[in-house]
Amino acid sequence: MQRIVICGAAGRDFHNFNTVYRADPSVRVVAFTATQIPGIDARHYPASLAGPLYPEGIPIVPEADLESLCQREQVQTVVFAYSDVSHADVMHLASRALAVGCNYTLLGPHATMLKSRVPVLAISAVRTGCGKSQTARHLAQALKARGKRVAVVRHPMPYGDLAQQQVQAFHTLADLDAAHCTIEEREEYEPHLAAGHAVFAGVDYAAVLAQAQAHSDLIIWDGGNNDFPFFQPRVHVVVCDALRPDQLTTHHPGEAVLRMADIVVINKVDAAPAAEVARLQANVARLLPKADIVRAASPVQLDSPHLVAGRRVLVVEDGPTLTHGGMAAGAGLRAVQGLSAVTVVDPRDQAAPAIAALFARYPHIGPVLPAMGYSAQNLSALRATIHASRAEVVVAATPIDLVRLGGFDKPIVRVRYHYADCGTPTLAELVAQRLEAQA
Repeated sequence: MQRIVICGAAGRDFHNFNTVYRADPSVRVVAFTATQIPGIDARHYPASLAGPLYPEGIPIVPEADLESLCQREQVQTVVFAYSDVSHADVMHLASRALAVGCNYTLLGPHATMLKSRVPVLAISAVRTGCGKSQTARHLAQALKARGKRVAVVRHPMPYGDLAQQQVQAFHTLADLDAAHCTIEEREEYEPHLAAGHAVFAGVDYAAVLAQAQAHSDLIIWDGGNNDFPFFQPRVHVVVCDALRPDQLTTHHPGEAVLRMADIVVINKVDAAPAAEVARLQANVARLLPKADIVRAASPVQLDSPHLVAGRRVLVVEDGPTLTHGGMAAGAGLRAVQGLSAVTVVDPRDQAAPAIAALFARYPHIGPVLPAMGYSAQNLSALRATIHASRAEVVVAATPIDLVRLGGFDKPIVRVRYHYADCGTPTLAELVAQRLEAQA
């Protein structure tokens, strides 16, 4: 019997297990390791999800313990199963596995993609923070306007009770409250719900797919990080970031995702230098001569500029875009830079311990506060940092309404950003053409 460890971050790892290993008596998955997301280790993958071959479930341990785990459990194969990781880091982990005598493998799309009985439009990206989610929302709205019953299936974010999160269906904001969703989950689900799109997610994506199919005649796969889809797409749209033109082929599985694309969106052309946009487009065309290429903008709108001008401002940005996405700042800082007499308050001076640790781990982050919200403790640290800051007003560029969460003692002004075509044919037109051509 082959003994396996799956290295993950509470998403692709569980999906790989469910689709490839769960029912295979010739292998024994002795553990998952966890990284990238705080607080997701020291758990168990429950027996109710692991199946009859694993009556005690499967332990989840820190990735830092990989070598000792492999030696103690006589592991033969280490499976890499998370995303938005540099190619160098993927191979550094491979070296750790090889050094203790293990094989090292990655599972591909044919082994792990589920087939849907309704068409799937997949939206992926080469990096976190490219604008994938706003692109997914834009296409969901466009297809809904064409008379399609659209269900959005989101890449997993099971950071709580895994058994309870096996299949999740969200139709209203109250559903998010009932499920005790974290900030990270709300950032992805809330904008879709506000636009009237049902959202499905969970842990067991065969069960998730069954529910989504029952409520739609088209599924939009809203991919997370830069992972490739869990469902076999009829059309695959991949988003690139003109502000990061040199990161087209630097990360896993972003490069693989790009090479799978039918349509490539070059986003944020309104914010990037024209020469960088042209260089990025030329590189995409060289790699994918048969793909359609669309240019898009990500216009930023500050709800009430008069409440911000002349004030000391604390800017809150989307957390993952700054951390493993590698950006120094995001739409929030862009939104205030053109305003009169704004003083941006650096949150480092008054950061709660958990936030200070985050800045130490990601020193590239600029004078902004990442909206880290994987747990109640993260939310408390965010509130404490905002409360202790010398700011008069908070500018929040996270996709959710922080005010709904409560507990903030300063006025919050939202920054919104959305997808905008920068040419013809439009992205929605190209998607519709490809969906019809492959029907």
